[in-house]
Parts: sequence; C-alpha cells; structure tokens
Amino acid sequence: MDAASSRLALVTGGLGGLGIEICRQLAQAGRRVVAADLPASEARLASFRESTAEFGDRIVHEAMDVSDHDACVNLVRRLEREHGGVDILVNAAGITRDASLRKMTPTQWHELMRVNLDGVFNTSHAVLDGMTERGFGRIVNISSVNGQTGQFGQTNYSAAKAGVHGFSMALARETARKGVTVNTVSPGYCDTPMVAAVPAEIRAQIVAGIPVGRLGQPADIARAVAFLAADDAGYLTGVNLPVNGGYFMSF
Repeated sequence: MDAASSRLALVTGGLGGLGIEICRQLAQAGRRVVAADLPASEARLASFRESTAEFGDRIVHEAMDVSDHDACVNLVRRLEREHGGVDILVNAAGITRDASLRKMTPTQWHELMRVNLDGVFNTSHAVLDGMTERGFGRIVNISSVNGQTGQFGQTNYSAAKAGVHGFSMALARETARKGVTVNTVSPGYCDTPMVAAVPAEIRAQIVAGIPVGRLGQPADIARAVAFLAADDAGYLTGVNLPVNGGYFMSF
C-alpha cells in the first residue's frame, strides 16, 4: 500500500451536500475517509451509504459534534489508535442563522460561531500534534465567498467565514516547516439544500450575477479540496482558493 492510499481523511459535515462529495473525491484519490457529522436519522444515513456505496468501507460515518471540543479529541484519539492517525482534515461543517444585525439574537450569533468557527479550532486542535509528529498533514477549511464580500443578513456567517481564513493563514505559518499545510476553499453559491432553500426569484438573481451562468456543483468544490489535500501539494499553504464561477474576483 502506497502512502497516498494509506492516508486517513476526516471530513466534518460529511453527510452534507458538500461533505458527501468531498468524501467521494478523497476516496477516489485513494484515501480512507471518515465522514463525521451529528447523529443522523436512519433515512439520512441510508442516503449517505447509497451515495458512497461504490467505495465500500473506504468511507465510513462517525457521529461527532464539532462544537464539542472533547468529542473532537475523543474521536481523533480513537482514530489514531485504530488507524494510526488523521493525515487529512477537511472542515466542512457549517450552519446558517440568518437575520439582519438589528434582529439577530445573541443565540443566533453564538450558535453559528460555535459550529462555523469554534468547530474549526476544535478539530484542528485535536489533529495537530499527530500531524506535526508524523511530519505530514493537510488541513483544508471550507470558508465562503460571503466571507470575502459580506452578505445582507449574514453578519454572523460572514464574520465566521472570514475568520476561518484568518485562522488558516496563522496556523499555516505555525506548521509550514513541519510538513503540515493549511488552506481554505471559498465556495460561491452551489446547488445544495442550503441554497435550494433560497426563494426562486432570489436564486435567479444570484445566477444572473455569476459570470459562468450557473450555480456551482458540489463536485466543483470537492475537486479543489482534493487538490489541496494531495500529497504533492506541499508547497501550497495559507492559500484561499475561491471556487465561485467568477462571482467574486480578486488577487
């Protein structure tokens, strides 16, 4: 077994619209994958198993709440005992709690921060010692175009997603000489249940503002994640890779 196919990847939010496709792309690249997500209904688990059936036991589900630091540590320690360590971490877990700031409650702010920003700390904190000791690691954090542009009704979400990239750049500097890269992927608007919940007329306005003329597909995002998680991507760190169809361009 070569090094690439022996690598273990942990994907948070692994049962979500982006998460499942990220798991699939990593498995297609030869990785063993743990899809970590909240405890799910049997129907949701059955849908996940159907979507990943072609990869057999290369993709498995584990229940974990990213907002619970101890739960993250406990799962990572168990994976280290059973599999020798987590080599790739993809932080894809995220929620929305949209409201204009005047109407936003402290609960809406703190609930989102606990998942979207604290969760990135919790999981990264749990895997970091093992990665640096082994001299190899890939951490890919899912941010958002709205962390770059801001969005009406999303002060909490935009702040958290901007924070994700600030976190990634700082951690990239800490780990660069230890074989661990830390990067961010910032999706634009994608064809996921979260975007499907947006009213049709607003979705049409969004698509009209995307130069390539369509919503992104989960596979578009997953390909970027797999690229940054590759063994030979060791010279890419502190990068924010926008995957948004040209919706927002900068350099």
